[in-house]
Amino acid sequence: MSKELDDFKHFMKERERASDAYVNGDVAPLAAISATTSPATFFGPKGGVIQGADEVNEANAGGARTFESGESKFKVLQMSASGDLAFWTGLQHAKVRFAGKPETVAMTLRVTETFRRKDGQWLLVHRHADPLAEEEARPH
Repeated sequence: MSKELDDFKHFMKERERASDAYVNGDVAPLAAISATTSPATFFGPKGGVIQGADEVNEANAGGARTFESGESKFKVLQMSASGDLAFWTGLQHAKVRFAGKPETVAMTLRVTETFRRKDGQWLLVHRHADPLAEEEARPH
């Protein structure tokens, strides 16, 4: 295993903790590992494209405020790191309660995230997350 991949796998524990904090309404851990200079992009679960580090971080802060409590876990299907670039792709399983709502909602997102290393720290520069669609029965 390369040094970069080993370093990135270690970082992914921090990334998953940031996701868990996010679904509990706390954006600070995600903000700490997010790019503060462009380029940065976010393709969110409701569609649309957000470009620019300030705009992405603002959207993340607003998104965190929609959650009251929850838990989030990643199922990594693939990851790689080379030089100062890394990515992971997989599923994010979450059980969340939205602010002002009494019920817990389960959701599974398909996720791809890209990171660049700056001054020795991995920073999130792109996130694409959308709901996992149930597989439809296919005729044989």
